[in-house]
Amino acid sequence: MEKQPGNTAPDRGEMTGAKSLWATLANHGITTVFGYPGGAIMPVYDALTFYPEVRHVLARHEQGAIHAAEGWAKATGEIGVCMATSGPGATNLVTGLADAMLDSVPLLAITGNVARHLMGTDAFQEADITGITLPITKHNYVVREVEDLPRIISEAISIARSGRPGPVLVDIPKDVQLAPFLGDIPAPLARQQAYQPSAEAVARAQEILRSARKPVMMVGGGALDAASEITELARAWNIPTTTTLMGLGAMPASDPLWLGMPGMHGSVAANRAISEADVLLAIGLRFDDRVTGRVNGFAPNAQIIHVELDAAEIGKIVRTHLPLRSDAKTGAKALAQGAMTLEHPEWDAQIAEWKSRTERPTAWGAGYAVRMVTERLRPDDILSSDVGQHQMLAAQEARFEKPRRWINSGGLGTMGFGFPAAIGAGMAEPGVRSVVIAGDGGFQMTLQELATLKMYDVRNVKICIINNSYLGMVRQWQELFHEKRYSEVWLGDSNPDFIKLAGAYDVPAYRATSAEELPGAIDAWLSDPKSALLEVVVPHEHGVFPMVPAGAALYEMIETEPPRSPDLAGEMEKAAEEANNA
Repeated sequence: MEKQPGNTAPDRGEMTGAKSLWATLANHGITTVFGYPGGAIMPVYDALTFYPEVRHVLARHEQGAIHAAEGWAKATGEIGVCMATSGPGATNLVTGLADAMLDSVPLLAITGNVARHLMGTDAFQEADITGITLPITKHNYVVREVEDLPRIISEAISIARSGRPGPVLVDIPKDVQLAPFLGDIPAPLARQQAYQPSAEAVARAQEILRSARKPVMMVGGGALDAASEITELARAWNIPTTTTLMGLGAMPASDPLWLGMPGMHGSVAANRAISEADVLLAIGLRFDDRVTGRVNGFAPNAQIIHVELDAAEIGKIVRTHLPLRSDAKTGAKALAQGAMTLEHPEWDAQIAEWKSRTERPTAWGAGYAVRMVTERLRPDDILSSDVGQHQMLAAQEARFEKPRRWINSGGLGTMGFGFPAAIGAGMAEPGVRSVVIAGDGGFQMTLQELATLKMYDVRNVKICIINNSYLGMVRQWQELFHEKRYSEVWLGDSNPDFIKLAGAYDVPAYRATSAEELPGAIDAWLSDPKSALLEVVVPHEHGVFPMVPAGAALYEMIETEPPRSPDLAGEMEKAAEEANNA
């Protein structure tokens, strides 16, 4: 924990609700909490001085705190913890809670609230945060009695971790924090046991697999902790396998059976294979619309076996021919037992042809820059991204050999996520590089967390900003689907000088503006002993392809970028100049 000048941990003395909170967190192995103090949670922050075994990381915005906690959780698979005060502090956590809910991130958010007798009176900085967050949390609590506080924290941690993980919020009124606590600190609750699939369902699934001539396995983020079992299953049956945006790393990218990522910006091989498969084995995913494309055109010829822990996801989006209720690890193990190696030479040849259509970027631009950066990643490096074109380019270009090395906002698509998430991941694993690729738009949403790097002397976070002066993904859609009517996407000269900005926080910074400059800039950036920033200034207009247009089926994907009209480049700059002169 960052010590304030002159502070030493005093004798803990009489136990209070606030102290019982820290004692419970420490008893559950929580070592790091991200947060921001305020009036309604001040007793908790006062009690923190008695518990130096728990490190508190002072973010510069509550959204930065919760995204950092998400980064911690996504990198480690363990629970991330954040806290904020009442009212605006609590509501600033809402985006992160929704993000964690959609991406199944184990998260504990602790908020202060006004004293119990003031609740419901529109008191200063009062907000009904449990009512606000009910749809976007796995569970939430208001602690009404101090005797219940440690038990509720213990339950909240268990709920966040168990089954399909997710965020849990605990709201603690100020007078409960101050009240004397006379009870005991509970021991951690036992982890939920593996969910065993029925023997009948496993036998039927294996029977369907044995009949396959064009099998495909599709693996999502719910299978990250079953990576070895997933790989063994694919090899045992000889099933070509695609990993979703959230599932990247669940199978080594170097494995010949790996097809890449499916969906809106997925690989040609993955999308074509799904569209022609006769059996689709799906494990640990929820068939998000960005993965399926038009649902009635998704895997139209396939019998679909869905291995999924959350019963609510089975049959919710696509028709499931055989549900197999199980966690990914247990289900994969069961299906691998007694596997029969499938022989499908014609299918293999077709997949090889689809794989040959993959075109990696070679011309100067955003895709080329992302490729050059991701090729320099080491196997243990963590790669985070913000949201936009650079996110899809990173997912296409990076090659992950192990799970939990790829961190991004998948379900909610939260701009501003990437940088604080990289800080959280970097603090969780200080011995590896935590690299983040961000856009010039998204980075500016949480750039204040540069102060967090400085305050805690975090040395392993490497920030790469792909600067195209646009909100690039929105611009791409306006170009393709709105007849190039560019509306509120040009950032242009309003962008800051990112080099000077980094310097204001004592963060070393480097810049590349051409393919010739890029290798040297990457070398200097990665070899810098401190956290550092690299700005790559790329041409304004570029697209991310392959692309499945909204409302289209996967087999209707646009494989390569359409030719650009000669007058497209510079249209937005001209319009901006005319507007400035008007």
